[in-house]
Amino acid sequence: MGGIFGVASKSNCVLDLFFGIDYHSHLGTRRGGMAVHGPKGFDRAIHNIENSPFRTKFERDVEELEGNLGIGCISDNEPQPLMVQSHLGSFAVTTVGKINNMEALIEHSYKNGCTHFLEMSGGGVNPTEMVASLINQKSTLVDGIRYAQEMIDGSMTMLVMTPEGIYAARDRLGRTPLIIGRKEGAYCASFESFAYINLGYEDYHELGPGEIVYITPDGMECKQAPGKEMKICSFLWIYYGYPTSTYEGVNVEEMRYKCGDMLARRDTVKPDIVAGVPDSGIAHAIGYANRSGIPFARPFIKYTPTWPRSFMPTQQSQRNLIARMKLIPVHRLIKDKSLLLIDDSLVRGTQLRETTEFLYNSGVKEVHIRPACPPLLHGCKYLNFSRSKSELDLITRRVIQKREGDNCSKEILADYANPDSQNYKEMLEEIRKELNFTTLSYHRLDDMIESIGIEPCKLCTYCWDGKE
Repeated sequence: MGGIFGVASKSNCVLDLFFGIDYHSHLGTRRGGMAVHGPKGFDRAIHNIENSPFRTKFERDVEELEGNLGIGCISDNEPQPLMVQSHLGSFAVTTVGKINNMEALIEHSYKNGCTHFLEMSGGGVNPTEMVASLINQKSTLVDGIRYAQEMIDGSMTMLVMTPEGIYAARDRLGRTPLIIGRKEGAYCASFESFAYINLGYEDYHELGPGEIVYITPDGMECKQAPGKEMKICSFLWIYYGYPTSTYEGVNVEEMRYKCGDMLARRDTVKPDIVAGVPDSGIAHAIGYANRSGIPFARPFIKYTPTWPRSFMPTQQSQRNLIARMKLIPVHRLIKDKSLLLIDDSLVRGTQLRETTEFLYNSGVKEVHIRPACPPLLHGCKYLNFSRSKSELDLITRRVIQKREGDNCSKEILADYANPDSQNYKEMLEEIRKELNFTTLSYHRLDDMIESIGIEPCKLCTYCWDGKE
């Protein structure tokens, strides 16, 4: 997915910027970047962070960069922030989101005076460069940001830094969050609400959908009021969000406790212990254990000091290997036990199948799997949730194709998404058999929405029900 952070300060902002970006490291996998404006004008540093933490790659840059304004990111793919010189003046820009209509926007930009784009590895256009191109097609930065939001099919939240201040803009439907923090002599803009707390900032303003604000060291000014329609990503609470973050007033850790609680209320199995797949499954499992009275335990521990995150490598086989190598069993808690295991989601099924085999080989008697969200039936169109290039990478869609063939209509998929339908029940049984689980039961969509606790119409649930 990726995360962004920006600072406008009366003093040198580089340390705040460095730590604020670092606190977003759980959101991105490939690139990190910082851009500042100070006595020497604009300056920037970008590094590959696939196999090294953000901190280790940018420690030297912190000593060399200087400025009272700064923006930066942790990015899944493209190098950013970008520095731009145009008829609107010089600015730097960083983004988080996804563009679905890139080819149409490229042609549109050519027709409107853009002569070329720099090609990234693999031949694609940097989405952040496209955003800059769209901004430059208008006469002011605010009009350009508004225009980019209107033209992009997908979502795009951004920070645009000028020599005087920073424009912070949440995507048109608020699929990703953006929060303003404040302390004496400084303001910041952050994807994650917790990222600035230890830096001395306090919550000041959460941007609404499509809202644009302008921050300087002296304050914040609203440049475009928020829209009424919202579709914030539900997966922020289920998986992506850090436990200490809060979106739309709902804390991630608290939501996960509620999620596990509701899973337990509908369950009938009586395992010996309840466990969560580290890390995001643990809070769900605590909620389940608290409700059911079944003891919570950690039958395997994730070894994190040296292993990179499991989805960093580009090859799925490498990610599976790393995910397996990180989990170390506690045999005394596994042998001859009936285990209920909660994971944040079940996507391809490969890693969870290998985890289950590993548990059986370690002497476990039963493995009951409880994903903390409903079956994933659609690839995300908005936030790069998965690297999957085909929806057939999803285990649910492979099972459905096997049952229905290639002629799979929206109506058929809707029936498979209905937890009360026969197709849903038979799909789960086929997944259970394929992955060798003792039992399998997903979180229901209506229960998941209730676990989050905000109005259902404000949540994006596309990957589960296909509703845009």
